[in-house]
Amino acid sequence: MALIIRKIRHILNLHTLKIPTNRYFTVRYKALTLQATNLIQIQTMKKIGIFYGSSTGTCEDLAHQIAGKLNVSEADIYSAEKLSAELVSKYEVLILGTSTWGDGEMQDDWYDGIKALKAADLSGKEVALFGCGDSESYADTFCDGMGAIYDAVKDKGCSIIGNHVDAGSYNYSSSTAVVDGYFVGLALDEINESEKTASRIEEWTGELKQCL
Repeated sequence: MALIIRKIRHILNLHTLKIPTNRYFTVRYKALTLQATNLIQIQTMKKIGIFYGSSTGTCEDLAHQIAGKLNVSEADIYSAEKLSAELVSKYEVLILGTSTWGDGEMQDDWYDGIKALKAADLSGKEVALFGCGDSESYADTFCDGMGAIYDAVKDKGCSIIGNHVDAGSYNYSSSTAVVDGYFVGLALDEINESEKTASRIEEWTGELKQCL
């Protein structure tokens, strides 16, 4: 190593520039180690597919934010209308999201999506849910769409992850997406509490990473 450093000094005239070579190589080593560690984490993470139901673009945007935190490729993010048993089979982990409409209903694309989920083999897969709602105008059906997806998959042989989101930290009156005081997935309110979205996604995806 000493010989290599002397050669580099000679080529770059480092004696004149007075570059602290020991510190330079230490920093470079640490940077390369960090890059290698991140690469290993990405390579060992389970294959994730994200499916969303969105009419106004809000839930779609949230799906992409979640994907960014989990290093999920754009090619692995789909509208729920694309969902099929064949597509489900490609992934070890499914992240399913919907907005809530009407009297607590899923977004329209999910009605065919749910049929595809029921026809698919979810045995051994991990499923995480997220939903967006309006806790002020629709306080009695907040994120009920997410609850409907949960009911459709909970007995399909899959493991539900990310389902311990404290419901006490939200302002709402009723939700079918709450079980034993916890939301069954990540509940988001871009209308009334958009300032909390980033931190909620950060915390939730951090918990998911521990499972993946």
